[in-house]
Amino acid sequence: MSDFEYGGDRQRDEVYSKRVRAGKRTYFFDVKATRGNDYYLIITESKRGFEEGQYVKHKIFLYKEDFNKFVNGLNDAVGHVKNELMPDYDFDQFDRDEEPRSFD
Repeated sequence: MSDFEYGGDRQRDEVYSKRVRAGKRTYFFDVKATRGNDYYLIITESKRGFEEGQYVKHKIFLYKEDFNKFVNGLNDAVGHVKNELMPDYDFDQFDRDEEPRSFD
């Protein structure tokens, strides 16, 4: 039985994690390393489900070759909302800084 099948995850070592609490949701940005020292990002949205104590999670796996396209698309979409659709809204009112965790 491989480490992955047994429940271990040695193939994908976590090297950095950032948690962002946003109201009823929490977002996790986890950088993982492969055996070949390649890196990818997992973006997870976690929110409390209908049953108490249950969490619903949605994940996006983002690979290095897509980083720039993803960031550019996200910036364009967020910029459109902020500048064109809601220019008078105070988006900074909910900002809270949290310290990143790194796994050295």
